Amino acid sequence: MPTTDTAPTADRPARIPADAGRVGLPPWVAAAVPVVGLLTVVAAALVTGIAAPDQLSDPGALTRWGVPVSEFLASLSMTVTIAAVIFAAGVLPPEVGRRRRRRAGARAAQEPHERDEHPAFTLTMTIAAAGAAVWTLSSLAVAVLSYSDLAGVPVSAGEQFTAGLMVYAQQISVGRAWFATAAIAAVVTSLAVAVRGHAGLFWTGIVAMLGIVPQALIGHAAGGDDHYGAVNSIGLHLLGVIVWVGGLLVLVLISGRLVGEDGAQGTHSAYRQGRAPLLATVLSRYSVLAGLGLVTVVASGVVNATIRMNRVEQLFSEYGLLVLAKAAVSLMLGFLGLLHRRWIIPQLRGAADTAGEREELESPRPARRLLWQLIAVEALLMGAVLGASAVLSRTAPPVPEELAPDATPARILTGYELPPELTFERWFTQWRFDWLWVAVALFLALWYLGAVRRLRRRGDPWPVLRTLCWLAGLVVLTWATSGAPAVYGMVLFSAHMVGHMTLTMIAPVFLVLGAPITLALRSLPVRTDGTRGPREWILWIVHSPWGAFVTHPIVAGVNFAGSILVFYYTDFFRFALDEHVGHELMNAHFLLTGFVFALVMIGADPLPRRPPYPLRLVLLLATMVQHAFIGVAMTSSTGLMQASWFGNLGRDWGPDPLADQRIGGAIMWGIGEFPTVLMAVTVAVLWARDDSKRAARLDRQADRDGDAELAAWNSMYDQLNQEDPRVRR
Repeated sequence: MPTTDTAPTADRPARIPADAGRVGLPPWVAAAVPVVGLLTVVAAALVTGIAAPDQLSDPGALTRWGVPVSEFLASLSMTVTIAAVIFAAGVLPPEVGRRRRRRAGARAAQEPHERDEHPAFTLTMTIAAAGAAVWTLSSLAVAVLSYSDLAGVPVSAGEQFTAGLMVYAQQISVGRAWFATAAIAAVVTSLAVAVRGHAGLFWTGIVAMLGIVPQALIGHAAGGDDHYGAVNSIGLHLLGVIVWVGGLLVLVLISGRLVGEDGAQGTHSAYRQGRAPLLATVLSRYSVLAGLGLVTVVASGVVNATIRMNRVEQLFSEYGLLVLAKAAVSLMLGFLGLLHRRWIIPQLRGAADTAGEREELESPRPARRLLWQLIAVEALLMGAVLGASAVLSRTAPPVPEELAPDATPARILTGYELPPELTFERWFTQWRFDWLWVAVALFLALWYLGAVRRLRRRGDPWPVLRTLCWLAGLVVLTWATSGAPAVYGMVLFSAHMVGHMTLTMIAPVFLVLGAPITLALRSLPVRTDGTRGPREWILWIVHSPWGAFVTHPIVAGVNFAGSILVFYYTDFFRFALDEHVGHELMNAHFLLTGFVFALVMIGADPLPRRPPYPLRLVLLLATMVQHAFIGVAMTSSTGLMQASWFGNLGRDWGPDPLADQRIGGAIMWGIGEFPTVLMAVTVAVLWARDDSKRAARLDRQADRDGDAELAAWNSMYDQLNQEDPRVRR
């Protein structure tokens, strides 16, 4: 064992031996993933017959085979790109050799810092940029080839083909979606090349995530059963695949930078974070994401399958067999992931605790070799899954997705049949699950309960009332997005208004009283390796200029009250009725604006600035006046809002549309005022308690110093009186 030039000192970190880099995966593993995926595409296409020539209008072999192949490449590159951005933003340290020494005074300020970019971080951003470029080109290829397939004509550079392609890109939903995806991917390509800071990575990730939306929208025909449920389940499925499958593929690609020599930059601190090696740290963080992704993929896959197959025998159709194959491989991958978390990662951490640092780095242990072997198998299986998914998206499901020729007006407009007449009981018995919000509510409930459990295990108390308020808020949120307000809100303006006011006035109050930000800051682990975990991102958002602007009391009040006026008296309302994206954006906007307003008014969570109590009461009074103004305008209106929608549903029960609109205005006035009054009472109580605490604090201070402050004021006044010439006369 060599003994020269390896011992670390204060100014010279230890060098990694040259042979340590051989522990990572060989390059052929990364190259084999797309090869396995493409072979799966070919095999599945031959079995299902989707690449067979069309007898009526055959677009040619290039289009028949090019569509599934380019869709696979687009899916693979999108997955790797977004996962790479996630790794760079929250998993990998951005700098190498960064020494944090907590020393007081000027000595700490003079401490040198090495700010060389970490090789794993550099490679990850290179992967993100390259993946985004492939994502852009493959999305454009899908757009062109899918038009060729739809039109039944071969790809050409002729004027007729180009003109038809332009119409396809502008007027057909599938064409618009793929060209929008290509535009998003192009923007992500530029950002991945230019961005390196945490703030830039945050917005790069947001832009990249937008690429999921077009894919989810075209993944289910508008004429199919439960269009909203299918679109949301597809979106959740894609998100789960990205954090699970994409994360593993990125892990394969950067494996050589997690363990071993990285050329001239190979330093001890580059590969170890604290006592555990960087490999174990990255795997631990990825395993959390992979677990969430696995659960999301399986659950959303089950939902999607039940929407497209309503009988057991349909599982043995071509579509059903592909679904069963994906499910079997997913469960196998989940088992391999369980081995990582339960066995291999603890062994890696244990080796770092018991072995010397040079021994750990120079002598790869069997656990590490087995780790890479399992990861290689997982990567190859995931490539096969992505290939099968590309063929599955082009295979007709057993349940038809076309709109029936005799569809009712309600089915044409809303995508669903007209629900039965609304009664008191049906306010609580009619459900149509919005799986996006169901997933959000379940995740937030499990996270909150787990965080409370962690606090209590270490002896920190957490009020039971806060937990009950949080869970009650999530129940109200689920009812507003999946219960009767969601079912009847598409056919009755009054039911829509119940859902709106519940989302913006009732659910946020309960959620704010749960103090989730405080709980997160107290329960989430603190990172000291330069990366940003959930706790660091929460602090960044709270203290960012954007967070300070949004939570400014005037901005929060105007956004809360003014957005209602803008929404109902502009085309935003029609956008929310017509488009699924508009519907979900409406729900998110109502919830977030209500949450921010309630947080500013009565919240206990930290904010950049907390308005004084008098200003809070003034804002609440202004909100009450605004709600009353809009409610009165709706109840006295003689014109029907969105008449082409609410007037053409063919509803033969309940009040007529104009009377129902007036009922909705009254509901807005009533539901809007009651929570506002409760918040005003809460603000008054908090004001009184704050004054009592301040008075008690001043009394205690006076007892300690003999009321020195009052004596100082009296002395100042005596001196002024003595110096005043009018007093001397």
